[in-house]
Amino acid sequence: MRAPAVIVGMSGGVDSSVAALLLRDAGEAVDGLFMDNWADDGSGDCRAEDDRRDAVAVCGRLGIRIHFRDFSGEYWKGVFEHFLAEYARGRTPNPDVLCNREIKFRHFLDAAFDLGAGRIATGHYARIDRVGGQWRLLRAADRGKDQSYFLHQLGQAQLAATLFPLGELHKDAVRALARSAGLPTAGKKDSTGICFVGERDFRSFLARYLPAQAGEIRTPDGRRVGTHAGVFYFTIGQREGLNIGGQRGFADSPWYVVGKDVAGNVLTVDQGHDSPYLMSDMLWTEHAHWVAGAPPATRFACTAQTRYRQNEEPCEVFVDDTGSLRVAFDRPQRAVTPGQSLVLYSGDACLGGAVIATTDAPLARSAVTA
Repeated sequence: MRAPAVIVGMSGGVDSSVAALLLRDAGEAVDGLFMDNWADDGSGDCRAEDDRRDAVAVCGRLGIRIHFRDFSGEYWKGVFEHFLAEYARGRTPNPDVLCNREIKFRHFLDAAFDLGAGRIATGHYARIDRVGGQWRLLRAADRGKDQSYFLHQLGQAQLAATLFPLGELHKDAVRALARSAGLPTAGKKDSTGICFVGERDFRSFLARYLPAQAGEIRTPDGRRVGTHAGVFYFTIGQREGLNIGGQRGFADSPWYVVGKDVAGNVLTVDQGHDSPYLMSDMLWTEHAHWVAGAPPATRFACTAQTRYRQNEEPCEVFVDDTGSLRVAFDRPQRAVTPGQSLVLYSGDACLGGAVIATTDAPLARSAVTA
């Protein structure tokens, strides 16, 4: 039996289906691999079985073999425990970034090598090229679907062994290809929610692991305006779920989360989408990862995103001796959130990124260390 040249990560969605289709039609010796990454938690909300059936059906339609691997233990230890620990600290993590690094481009890559393949492919919207002996991670042609933000933790070894067949395509073209090939996933809705966990009510899901503890909601000057079920259920800049009705002495305008005191179990809110308590000019990060293996300089200008689907913002980056970053933006940024990822770009090239540690927003300044 021939060894595959490429293993496609089959998620049961339209994107991975078309990635496999394109590679097969290009003459590659391709197999699929479906990953079980979330053990049943008893909630009945996991879509893994439906996704598995769709992945099997697609591979059958394409006439390619499919393999199965269970990475649920690796996902729990490498991704989900970190996810819970970050929320317990009052931060807002991005599990998709860690999921890509630990599962899709580590354990899945190793499984593909064990099966005799030399490369893997996924349905991510991103591109890879090589310039001057260096592999580069580039934004996708479809900027509305670009996923390089979630892939910024990849390095040279992973990029050298990875294909992104959808990098030059737009989503409508992907669905058209799936329909013309008769793939059963052609009309399937795109998945959302926590990586591999699926779509579910976030607060009730998190409460299974971090039990609710009621506390006070206060204004920045200490006035009590309501109660909350747990500070870790909220993120900086959030408006929904506060349940703050009309307050005597306050304007009739929306409230937003501007601070979280986990030790005191206090949620701080203010009125106004652009409250000064949400704005920051500077942030500090944890140790940074660089796609090229090293930063372009210890001080340089580039653009950055502090969350997915944000427009790129010009900034200046300072790399300190420990490998962490200080980033000064050209204009104030709204709701920059500790635990989220700062991702840096030079044109279409993703340079790398780091987890945001703190900012110079008013309620975070006491935690800032230069």
